[in-house]
Amino acid sequence: MAGMNDYPFVASDVALYHRTVSGTDSLLDTHTWNDLLLSDYSALLARETSILGQQELHRRLQVVSGAPPPPLARALAEDEPRRLRLQNAVADLRRADREISVTLFGASPLPSLPRWLPLLAWLPIVTVVSVVAALFTGWLPLWGVAVALAALLCAIQARYYDQVQEWERILHTTQLLLRAHTQLGQIDDPALAALRADAAQAGRLNWRLNRSLFAVLPGAREYGDWLFLQNVRHFFRSRDVVREHQGLLRTSFERVAAVEADIALARHLASAPVYCWAEQGDEVVLEDVLHPLLDGAAPLSLCMVQQGVFISGQNGIGKSTLLRTVGLNLVTARAFGFCYAARAVTPLLPVYSSMQNEDAMASGESFYMAELRRGQELLALAERQPAIFIIDEIFRGTNYLESVSAAGAVLHELTRHGRVLVASHHLVLAALLSDRLQPWCVSRVDGRWQLAPGLLADTNGIALLGERGFGTAVTAKANRIHAWLSNYMAHPSGVSVKQLDEGDDV
Repeated sequence: MAGMNDYPFVASDVALYHRTVSGTDSLLDTHTWNDLLLSDYSALLARETSILGQQELHRRLQVVSGAPPPPLARALAEDEPRRLRLQNAVADLRRADREISVTLFGASPLPSLPRWLPLLAWLPIVTVVSVVAALFTGWLPLWGVAVALAALLCAIQARYYDQVQEWERILHTTQLLLRAHTQLGQIDDPALAALRADAAQAGRLNWRLNRSLFAVLPGAREYGDWLFLQNVRHFFRSRDVVREHQGLLRTSFERVAAVEADIALARHLASAPVYCWAEQGDEVVLEDVLHPLLDGAAPLSLCMVQQGVFISGQNGIGKSTLLRTVGLNLVTARAFGFCYAARAVTPLLPVYSSMQNEDAMASGESFYMAELRRGQELLALAERQPAIFIIDEIFRGTNYLESVSAAGAVLHELTRHGRVLVASHHLVLAALLSDRLQPWCVSRVDGRWQLAPGLLADTNGIALLGERGFGTAVTAKANRIHAWLSNYMAHPSGVSVKQLDEGDDV
């Protein structure tokens, strides 16, 4: 809808639906979510989408595994008139400014009507009568009763004012949901048959949640609320109606949110430069794969059969970007059934990563301790179920020898339980893990990015010193130190972690 400003929900609100209905059941952990920039990706998907659609997209990213591509999303991506028709039916949902999944799906039931509620209808009448009687009689005790009753009205209004205001926002979103349900049910579309079945019931429920006609008259609402407690009485009664019809509202939420999520996916794919519906298989094949968050990104192709992959490349060549590209596409294939590639074959495995370990000043955790903690988490996840592990420069927080030793041991153990895609400047790891990981190298050939089997031959770490203005003296000294270290270090060719683990004489 042109000119509409979407309400800026925070990430914790978007995640509430998944947390409420799924609990801790998730195929992504927080670390992986942050590593793969899935918050930014979710924001890209959720453009022009209400909180309900955003929450459903988030839930699918977190828990959906192996489901076939959403048939409605696939059809709408290729049928713009049909997509626009459905999009217009749910457009008003974008006016929702309150998250309601906890209200509808939360473990705590909504309370029933208080027994004293009928008295609220008589309290304003008794108050008005006492004031009028006091005016005509002038009897002082009657004035005391009138003042006391008026004070009681104000006290009740003050007591429930915040709850009433919050409930009005919840009710506003709920009624927008029911209206979208009703409008979708009026569309003759085979994909909406389930919504049509109870669209009339949703419409009647929406009518029952309305305020009285007196409340919509100009200026009358404020008088009705403060003098007759209409807002407080409507708060209790509408809450009871929601409690009574919670089953219908939950079903309505699930179906409408699913439709809106499919619309969002179709709208996104219609503008995507390239995408394909992923095939399911044991291998990982991504041909001309791209990252959707990078404009003008160069496509690369990756094939990972039974073994994992060790990726090398010069500094700044884009190894980390490649890892994020592969990781994100594996997640979208599992959750939505598509990849940003010319062709894709992916296994139905969860994805876990280790790419952004940082110092935690608040807890006093050093960089290396954060890396160790993440390594333990990955090993625990590997023990639970097979998975794909995407790792960038593991164990950088200690000296070279210990870094290589720890990385070799942990990576080798991870390969026993799943697929490992790792990028590292420690080329010695390629030889140590040669029985588990195939070496691939990212390079730039004739101005084009290329990923091909092999290991980096020409490093550029020292050359970058000169390019960054460190001076010839520093660069020359660095080259001399590098030459000495290269001769000093034993070459590990032919030695693998497997041999060392089995105690072979190397």
